[in-house]
Amino acid sequence: MKRFFKPIEKDGSAKKPTLSTNQEDSEKKEASESEETNNNGNTMKKEPLKFITWNANSLLLRVKNNWPGFSKFVSDIDPDVIVIQEVRMPAAGSKGAPKNPGEIKDDTNSSREEKKILMRALSSSPFGNYHVWWSLADSKYAGTALLVKKCFQPVKVSFALDQTASKHEPDGRVILAEFKTFRLLNTYAPNNGWKEEEKSFQRRRKWDKRMLEVVVQLSDKPLIWCGDLNVSHEEIDVSHPEFFSAAKVNGYVPPNKEDCGQPGFTLSERKRFGAILKEGKLIDAYRFLHKERDMERGFSWSGNPIGKYRGKRMRIDYFIVSEKLKDRIIQCEMHGHGIELEGFYGSDHCPVSLELSPASSDSSES
Repeated sequence: MKRFFKPIEKDGSAKKPTLSTNQEDSEKKEASESEETNNNGNTMKKEPLKFITWNANSLLLRVKNNWPGFSKFVSDIDPDVIVIQEVRMPAAGSKGAPKNPGEIKDDTNSSREEKKILMRALSSSPFGNYHVWWSLADSKYAGTALLVKKCFQPVKVSFALDQTASKHEPDGRVILAEFKTFRLLNTYAPNNGWKEEEKSFQRRRKWDKRMLEVVVQLSDKPLIWCGDLNVSHEEIDVSHPEFFSAAKVNGYVPPNKEDCGQPGFTLSERKRFGAILKEGKLIDAYRFLHKERDMERGFSWSGNPIGKYRGKRMRIDYFIVSEKLKDRIIQCEMHGHGIELEGFYGSDHCPVSLELSPASSDSSES
């Protein structure tokens, strides 16, 4: 597994390691299994069709405490691509030295042990079938990961909204993978925060402005935008709209009424999110299929089972897809339910899956 934790070359693709004969044979077999024959008898590479997104809320903790359950879930779904947010592993680099956000820190005894535990888990079935890319923060904060089945090598992988492969978005919040027929954007959006005076308000507004620019720029090819987007678009996307609309901390009320309420459910955030979807010609895959409120399985984030957030839930993890792809959506599901967080695998978020049908030979997105 070690060879899949190599730095990314300047063009954004993973470095190609030297393989043994057995490894070469294995990967050739995987590649052949991912091909299909067209009417002319020529082989055509299939594209990834099944995806999972999950905010793990510390991947190392999930490995230590919840890995058998999550491993079985992945085996059952058998996704082509897995994207993870809140990895919470520090980037490589010693104290005071430049960090490498594409590699996990391993220059101390404790960091080496933690990396060893994580790599061992990702080497075991079914995760050994995937290449892994990291985008990490300097400390155990935020961070994202991308796992792609070895038979579906991306054309390019970059780590910033400006698509610069060598540059990583602060806190490792972005991984953008370009495939032949579409792009996959994995983001961990910054939380809006509670107060106008705090930097988080401005940070979120700046993020949303950049996302609007990015989805328009990427419109030359179908886009699948997924991850923890930290916003619930409509009232149907939260379990208790009145509670979240009136939520406040220490009695503070922002001067702008549209900034009031639970971060992720303020009117200003929801309006900006709607503008991103409209301008980018994007649709919410889950809501496209599920028009009605589902109080049991309709939310991806759930509050702590103890305290005022007990039973309060939000849908903030998404698969957003280009309108060009909407007729190919087979399913988009949330896989956790209940106040006791069944199917959350230790996180406060549950996995969300998306499945597309294969593109037709005369499809315009090809």
